[in-house]
Amino acid sequence: MLAYQHAYHAGNFADVHKHLTLYAMQRSLLRKESPVTYIDTHAGRGRYPLAGKETQKLKEYQQGVMPLWEARRSMSGRHDLLADWLCALQRAQEGQAGHALSHYPGSPWWLTDSLRRQDRLSLFELHPGEHGHLEGQTWPANVRHIHADGLAGLRRLVPATTPRLCVLIDPSYERKEDYGEVADTLAYVARKARHAQVAIWYPLLPAGRHQTLLDRVRDAGLRKLWRSEIRLHASGESHGMYGSGMLLFNPPWGLDDALTRLFADVVGVWGREATHRGDWWVEE
Repeated sequence: MLAYQHAYHAGNFADVHKHLTLYAMQRSLLRKESPVTYIDTHAGRGRYPLAGKETQKLKEYQQGVMPLWEARRSMSGRHDLLADWLCALQRAQEGQAGHALSHYPGSPWWLTDSLRRQDRLSLFELHPGEHGHLEGQTWPANVRHIHADGLAGLRRLVPATTPRLCVLIDPSYERKEDYGEVADTLAYVARKARHAQVAIWYPLLPAGRHQTLLDRVRDAGLRKLWRSEIRLHASGESHGMYGSGMLLFNPPWGLDDALTRLFADVVGVWGREATHRGDWWVEE
């Protein structure tokens, strides 16, 4: 499917969940000097102006990143990770010396912001319009954007030529087949690069199709899978997405505890009904 454009949802609570998790994983990888290959299978545009007509149609950022931005002074003192993330978010603002939030950065920006000279980043995007936005931006020499299917591209790039590999997989899941294909791709990566660190985002929808993904990776015999799920409200209260999930393969040591503590405070900003659950879907 080539209809999905993330600009309509930029900066929503699922973006915050996804990018805080990705930021934490990358920060852990940066503790060592050895190079890392990063692969983003569904890159999107890279950066999203919040005043854009697509983003303004739904204004999902008002219930996602905006409450955190407005509460940043009181929250950043509780978590070094959140404080650093919010500082990076400030850097992503275009020509804003004050306190306005004008842009929300997508995963290509988050990955590039801390990219070192010895690292490599491949950005896959299949939607021609979205890839056109990537092409129109300036990227470091060790970043390449590829107009191709990200899951197939990921399979071609493993095993990586660097000692370490970090992957983000976050399709739109417009096709119900996506859940099984993501699970099969993770199993392939695990066979080819067993030390890879992989973050998979999935939506929580009333149909419950994400369970196909979770069950299939467990049935494939994969180990060391940690699950993080944020629910804004109960599943029966709307027909749309009520929650956001992240499934981490080979997460860095201690990341589960750090994210559990962090998201316990983050969901408090989103209202009394918002909850976070973190647990080992499959232990080591």
